[in-house]
Amino acid sequence: MVWFLGLGIGGLVLLVLSLVFDGVSEGVLDGFDGGLDGFLSLPVIAGFVSALGFTGALVLGTTGTGAGAATGAGVVTGVGVAWLTWRFSRALMRDGSAPAPRGEDLTGSSGSVVTAIPAGGYGEVLLHLAGQPVKYAAKADVPVARGTEVWVESVLSPTSVTVRPVER
Repeated sequence: MVWFLGLGIGGLVLLVLSLVFDGVSEGVLDGFDGGLDGFLSLPVIAGFVSALGFTGALVLGTTGTGAGAATGAGVVTGVGVAWLTWRFSRALMRDGSAPAPRGEDLTGSSGSVVTAIPAGGYGEVLLHLAGQPVKYAAKADVPVARGTEVWVESVLSPTSVTVRPVER
């Protein structure tokens, strides 16, 4: 049973090391996975070894059948855990997020004036980009008072926009 517990603990240590060093040694196993897209990654191997060890120790300690049966049960469980770890890591890697917001996304959005905008000069507006409030320098053709709701007509630079007051 000590061997099985050692394998289980060794697998957990391998998992912690793979998380701490975050892929430093991932390239070592790249040529051996046969094109299975990371099936032999360290987290997958760590899951297999831990499941093999702990399941083997559990079967050996509770049933008393012998090392062969405990190893067989550990291998079956280890393969299942390795497969689940591989599927989970592939799902995390495939997680496609929305593209990063660009300044052009501001055109047509609304906001409010924070610092009054003089005619032909610059003031400040508070806009929401990707759900976050962002303050931009703003230019308008007409004077716009503080607190007025405005629409973005165009983006002048990454930090400035042209606005017009909202007419209701």
